[in-house]
Amino acid sequence: MLGVPRGRLALIDGFTADQLAEFDALVARRAAGEPVQHLVGIAGFRHLELAVGPGVFVPRPETELLAGWGVTLITAGATVVDLCAGSGAIALSVANEVPGARVYAVERSPAALSWLRRNAEARAAAGDTPIRVVEGDVTDPAVLAELDGTVDVVLCNPPYVPAGAAVPADVADHDPYDAVFAGADGLEVIRPVIARAAALLRPGGYLVVEHDDSHATVVPALLRADGRFVDIEDHQDLAGRSRYSTARHVADCTP
Repeated sequence: MLGVPRGRLALIDGFTADQLAEFDALVARRAAGEPVQHLVGIAGFRHLELAVGPGVFVPRPETELLAGWGVTLITAGATVVDLCAGSGAIALSVANEVPGARVYAVERSPAALSWLRRNAEARAAAGDTPIRVVEGDVTDPAVLAELDGTVDVVLCNPPYVPAGAAVPADVADHDPYDAVFAGADGLEVIRPVIARAAALLRPGGYLVVEHDDSHATVVPALLRADGRFVDIEDHQDLAGRSRYSTARHVADCTP
């Protein structure tokens, strides 16, 4: 609205009449429950600002921990797959923080794909390693089948809220339903993601998957039951809630 970086807001003398009218309109929209990120058109995520709006899930600070854990595993030349990429927050953070990584971002929603492509183009123009955007359903065994057995790290922030669970109004009214809810137990996407990741990963590769705080024991149990993962751990977010699980793929295992 003012056309200045956030760090210069304190130096602004005041609003013009037109700016004040626009500000009042934005406040009214926020009071009605519209997310701040939709009002300003961007969401901060780690070191990036990403374009967001209707049709794409707004990335949350909790997911920054998952992305950061993954970044510690990734080196230049590594092959990385972001499943359920949405705005591209995770994939683009990897490309930004690990130059030379070979990053794929998979998304099925046409609306989310438009935001993902927009953000991918903007980050490539800014000098980050370009990512490969893939339109597809992460539960489909054919998606990226050409990479099976070669991927170093799979990262995923899937829909995981149990259907019918209470969520804040800005989530219920503005985030895409299919990006939030995943069946009666919230595991409708995580189950096939585990199987797909196990096929994609090379021996020794890692899966990092976000989940609902009610899944602290359930997701690690699913990883153990698959039979192709070891070093399974669950991790908490900064509020002390169970937030994501990690696991390492092993060779010569039968699911």
